[in-house]
Amino acid sequence: MFRIVTAAAILATALSTSAFSAEPNPMNRTITLSGHGEARVVPDIADISLGVSASAPTARDALTANNAAMMALMDTITKAGVDAKDVQTNNFSVNPHMEYDPQNARPPRITGYDVSNAVTVTVRDVKALGPLLDAAVSAGSNQINSISFRSSRADEIMDEARKEAVQDAQRKAALYTQAAGVALGNVIAINEGGSSEPQPVFYGKALRADAAGSVPIAQGEQTLAIDMTMVWEIK
Repeated sequence: MFRIVTAAAILATALSTSAFSAEPNPMNRTITLSGHGEARVVPDIADISLGVSASAPTARDALTANNAAMMALMDTITKAGVDAKDVQTNNFSVNPHMEYDPQNARPPRITGYDVSNAVTVTVRDVKALGPLLDAAVSAGSNQINSISFRSSRADEIMDEARKEAVQDAQRKAALYTQAAGVALGNVIAINEGGSSEPQPVFYGKALRADAAGSVPIAQGEQTLAIDMTMVWEIK
């Protein structure tokens, strides 16, 4: 009798579970929209690549000349007030000069060597950039490969762009739900998309010479942008 009651109870439970599972789940009503935010900032840090290239008949002579010029350049950078932690070697190369016979009557031959040495310098006072470039060239730098600008407040400015992106998505959500005649519910998810690299926005007043004879520098502005996606319930 005990086994019969137990089997019946199991059968009833299985039927009840099956009936519950057969009921359709209510469809989740959601709305998903993206938002875009931007914030501008005047950069206050510059990263520049400075270097020296020297040529000589032998690799040893080219290296000796390059070392002397590079030491003079490094001394100039130090005297400009740049910390040692803000100077880093980014390239060193020794390359032969090749001479080719236009008639291909003889194989190519080496006629000399080029030695290049370059450092990346972080300048934390943009006003000092022009005078530094002028001093670097005067000290013997014959390679200035790149200059880029950034802001020490990039994280703070990016947070402002994030807030704007949320507000942009919320504005769209309110517009769509009102037009559709439904109510906006709780936020279900917020997903941050990609952020764009700072884009310079130049303006004329940025161009100036910081000291007599120094290199004019235009730092302009930079735009930090970000995209995000938000999901809401629909009531």
